[in-house]
Amino acid sequence: MRIVLVGPPGAGKGTQAAFLAKNLDIPHISTGDLFRANISQGTALGLEAKGYMDRGELVPDEVTIGMAKDRMEQADAANGFLLDGFPRNVAQAEALDVVLKADEMQLDAVLDLEVPEDEVVKRIAGRRICRNDSSHVFHVEYNAPKTEGVCDTCGGELYQRADDSEETVRTRLEVYHTQTEPIIDYYRAQNLVVTISALGKVDEVTARAMAALKK
Repeated sequence: MRIVLVGPPGAGKGTQAAFLAKNLDIPHISTGDLFRANISQGTALGLEAKGYMDRGELVPDEVTIGMAKDRMEQADAANGFLLDGFPRNVAQAEALDVVLKADEMQLDAVLDLEVPEDEVVKRIAGRRICRNDSSHVFHVEYNAPKTEGVCDTCGGELYQRADDSEETVRTRLEVYHTQTEPIIDYYRAQNLVVTISALGKVDEVTARAMAALKK
């Protein structure tokens, strides 16, 4: 299957992408991984992207699309792939269609993870990270530490990252609504969108997604 995964920040796209890719036996292709791989390998596209990033500029769509195209054409993606974080806007979605058509491929589904805005804010703004080890992550409501502000694992101080503040989350949501959400209508016109609720436990959401994709 060739799938695009969409949803607001805090919908659990990364977590679901990993589980779904494993269940469907297809590679999980995320924009972040694409950038890191191309930059670390010193590819022409990676060097071009790094130049923009070092100057604090946005990487142009054509560079991102070029990286995605190269990755989708690798042997392990012959039987499908799951795109996470790409396309981010309608221009990228249109460019992806052109790339797929040139390779005589097409998307099978666009999985839309739906989460109420207030839940997104609660999920992200409630996150607390350990200063000693950023892999120690807690949540004031869903995974509270035994002692407020103290990491259960190592006793380090827990803090809220600046980009996890409610104000920043609402700004990120606004960007999502303006730039990324329109691709849902774009793909809905192609009868590709499958919308599921991303509320509940991780395995429940995965089961819901798998059932929807099988249909």
